[in-house]
Amino acid sequence: METILDIEMMDKMDEIFNLQEQLNTRIGVTMKDMSDEDRTKWILNYIRAMQQELAELTDSVPWKWWAKYQKFDKQNAKVEVVDLFHFLISLAQVMGMSANDVYEAYLKKNKVNHDRQDSGYSKKDKNDSRHI
Repeated sequence: METILDIEMMDKMDEIFNLQEQLNTRIGVTMKDMSDEDRTKWILNYIRAMQQELAELTDSVPWKWWAKYQKFDKQNAKVEVVDLFHFLISLAQVMGMSANDVYEAYLKKNKVNHDRQDSGYSKKDKNDSRHI
């Protein structure tokens, strides 16, 4: 049974997905009827963009143990996390996933991760996520 919180969460996720689709369309990335070749190109584009955003997030944290000048830039780190969401949502969309698809897959994968922890996760089971 869905709770009010679940419904509010999905409303927010749906809104984020809609906003991202509008932005992508404005940029010139239309995902409807995208060929497999274009889909592959955009999957790689979004992966590369996320790698760059992760590097920028890393630079927001004083990771150079030999450098004394660095400071934690919490504000910039938050912006980089949001940038990651932009590209991650775009990646999900180019793969044909809706906000609800991501939500449902997340719930299933979260359960798998908890099951792994409950069992001690001492052995890799490559089939434990096939149902997602």
